[in-house]
Amino acid sequence: MPSEIEELVSFLHSEQPVVKQIALQNLVGFSQQPAIFKYDNNRAVQDLKDISKMNSQIMVQQSITILTNLCNDDELRREIICQDKDYLKYLAWKIVDLANTSADLMCILLSNLAKDEGVLEIFNINEIHKDVQNIDKDIFKSDRVIDCLMDCFVKGFDRTLNKYANFNYLAYFFADISRFRIGRDYFISLQDYDDVIPLQKLLPFNEKFEVPEDKVRREGVAYTIKNSLFDSEKHFDILSNEVLNLLPFLLSPIVEYKDQENLSDEEMFNLPDELQFLEEDKKREPEHKIILVYLESILLLCTLKQCRDYLREKSVYPLIRELHKRLGLENNDIEETCNRVVNMLMRDEIEGNAVEDVIMKSEDINPYTVEEKEEELKLQKQLENQEDDSSEDEGLVIVA
Repeated sequence: MPSEIEELVSFLHSEQPVVKQIALQNLVGFSQQPAIFKYDNNRAVQDLKDISKMNSQIMVQQSITILTNLCNDDELRREIICQDKDYLKYLAWKIVDLANTSADLMCILLSNLAKDEGVLEIFNINEIHKDVQNIDKDIFKSDRVIDCLMDCFVKGFDRTLNKYANFNYLAYFFADISRFRIGRDYFISLQDYDDVIPLQKLLPFNEKFEVPEDKVRREGVAYTIKNSLFDSEKHFDILSNEVLNLLPFLLSPIVEYKDQENLSDEEMFNLPDELQFLEEDKKREPEHKIILVYLESILLLCTLKQCRDYLREKSVYPLIRELHKRLGLENNDIEETCNRVVNMLMRDEIEGNAVEDVIMKSEDINPYTVEEKEEELKLQKQLENQEDDSSEDEGLVIVA
């Protein structure tokens, strides 16, 4: 016999909207107990997806909230994203619908779904879902939904696109898909529809401190940058790309005005132009966790000698030195990572004592880890093994 809660779950399948609404209201509070929703072969998942397409704002938001929390369960997450590829198409295009009052909630759901490789189907979606309206082609020039999501994130951060959404949580979605090779390739490749590298669009958001919710953007962008650097054979091309101009964006969050007081004239002169004469109000990233991500990105770029030489020429070491002085005693992880960067940059590379360049091949990388490498590449393995999504492993939870 089904329990009372399981019976309540079965009401999601009712043909009566009022019955569905009552069931939803009572089930939102149980959405962090996934076993309840596995009743009758997980039928509730399809019911919730159907409800999320209804015209009722309250019912849509409640169903999306439940689906978001159910993503913490591997079985139910796969049920949501893998058993019905049409739903991913609907969800992604619905976020682009500028009249959608639940777009931000849907961004959180999309972010949680991105913990499953089934989300990679999003790179193949290039036709608007039949149930979605209000896609403004004057704003969204590409037929690919991934490009349109990027446009939402970049152009809609101040609610000028959709007054109900700022699309901040797409930052976590980008961080998650950049764990996969196809995602990394997307972020570092010039796109035909606008002749811009997607990573280039994200970089300006790494220092937005205006409101507390900007932390979501900064964190997601930081992890997306780091994940995009997991293919070492592409490091120098990325680092030396003058249009992308990555290095100042990696360094700026870890630097503040006072740091330049202890730099010699030569060290100051060798810095990227953007960092040579900082304004007095220039502040360092306030979140130590995000600073650590940028340090780890720099550490990844130390894999190749060619990149190490470049970083030396650009006075990266003096900035790491000053960061270590100011934050090393406060945070053990920052202290350790600073030391590792310094060891890579300041060690001798005379013949017979050089750090070997080990080029990562695509077959060496799967979505979650890197195979065991030479001793010098353990740093890269340790970083990648963190499975860098900017949200926690269990996903974002919406508290009803």
